[in-house]
Amino acid sequence: MQSENPIIADFVKLANSAAGTMAGMTREAREGAREKMREALGGVDFVSREEFETVKLMAQKAREQNEALEARIKQLEAKLSKK
Repeated sequence: MQSENPIIADFVKLANSAAGTMAGMTREAREGAREKMREALGGVDFVSREEFETVKLMAQKAREQNEALEARIKQLEAKLSKK
């Protein structure tokens, strides 16, 4: 059951407005902080997670190829030393 009291209705409207204002201020503060961080770190190069994962996979593949080549070289050296 809703109250018909105009003072309570006005208080509820005021509280809702204050909550909306606080949410807006929080958003603005967050965006301002992000912008300040972008400015402060402007000269620093960062990579995205996707770029990092791509390079990580490339390094892993190169490592595996290197290990395979090392094993093959050892086999070939062993064959040469038997002759």
